[in-house]
Amino acid sequence: MPEEFNPQAQALNERLDGAAPEVLSMLSALGRRLYFPSGGILAQGAEAREKAHTANATIGIATEDGGPMVLPSMESHLAEIEPADAFNYAPPGGRPGLRERWREKLDAENPSLRGKVYGLPVVTSAITHGLMLAGDLFMDPEDRLVLPDKLWGNYRLSYEVRLGAKIVTYPFYEGGGFGIRGLEQALEEQAREREKLVVLLNFPNNPTGYVPTPAEGDAIVAALEKTAASGTRVVAFLDDAYFGLFYHLGGESLTESLFGRLANLHPNLLAVKLDGATKELFAWGLRCGFLTFGPGRAETAAEVCAVLDAKTRGAIRSGISNVSMLSQTLVEEALASGSIAEERKQKRELLRTRAEATFAAAGAPRFRESWEVYPFNSGYFMCVKVKGVAAERVRSHLLDRYGVGLVATSPTDLRVAFSCLEVGEIENLFETLHRAVQDLL
Repeated sequence: MPEEFNPQAQALNERLDGAAPEVLSMLSALGRRLYFPSGGILAQGAEAREKAHTANATIGIATEDGGPMVLPSMESHLAEIEPADAFNYAPPGGRPGLRERWREKLDAENPSLRGKVYGLPVVTSAITHGLMLAGDLFMDPEDRLVLPDKLWGNYRLSYEVRLGAKIVTYPFYEGGGFGIRGLEQALEEQAREREKLVVLLNFPNNPTGYVPTPAEGDAIVAALEKTAASGTRVVAFLDDAYFGLFYHLGGESLTESLFGRLANLHPNLLAVKLDGATKELFAWGLRCGFLTFGPGRAETAAEVCAVLDAKTRGAIRSGISNVSMLSQTLVEEALASGSIAEERKQKRELLRTRAEATFAAAGAPRFRESWEVYPFNSGYFMCVKVKGVAAERVRSHLLDRYGVGLVATSPTDLRVAFSCLEVGEIENLFETLHRAVQDLL
């Protein structure tokens, strides 16, 4: 390793080289430099908590009566939460109990993870922060990120603008389903020229609301495995922000993350799962997400995850220090609640009724002269391809004349967030959209 590496970073890299050299080669330059300081303030503070029986003057908070100093005007709103669980700093990797509970949730909801060796989830400041951390660890300027052409626009800001990577797209749809041939072609073309690729999979997809069928899921896994087997190292980011919102509109879809299928699949393939409480627990403003590693070699996966965990904690420590303790406490308490499964089911079923109403309304024959409906079956969103007029013109006209807000995601496409519509509003929205398109033809 270069002499300028911090010795702790060098030690982590040497551990990774011994356990899975292909993963070491996946790291970005920053990823190789990252480490979590073993002898810094946090480590010395942890040692003091165990041994400083007379006085502990290590941690940078103000204390009073044996706990954190708090303002009554804040504490009064948290009657059922101890001050230490709201106002203290959280560990950079997250509350240990929360990390364990999220892992239990992953095991319960993803049968493909049974028997797999993968990491303990690291707590992030929601999924966008997790995506950023993954980029910092694995992406250098000019690296290629393979994405479908129907994508969340913030990926460009995160990876092209912040990191200087290049996004390569392929057609999201092929006929009435996922564009597997486009993915295969993009992987083959990029793998010819590069030793490493980053592939991002986002299901249920934003903006389309589509989840692949089981057969399409098999084909995606096979395509990634083939690329890895060819010698190209593949880092697969799985943005599972809308996980669990599966409605099976028009046919059966996958009901678990592809993370379980990709973990321990091939030495040249590393799966990185990004998910969180944001949508899954309907807690957007808490900004509590998770990043989980699924290495390709089962036999050394624990060691690889330990190294990547340390590097991720170093990235968190150097960026935001730690994630909100109060948010983590609320999520951990919710996961421990005996009622959370039923609560989540009720909210998912409410969203299902909205999705079904949208499916019926948007596809009505009378609207075919105004748009084509892209296949959707899950999540928060669906998209239509406007006929005969630019989507941005329709969006502006809808807003100015009818007071209806949609999002133009491309020159032809409009995104409808049915998640924020009452069922009774949905048919009228599409009637209004139809009028707006006809106004402009």
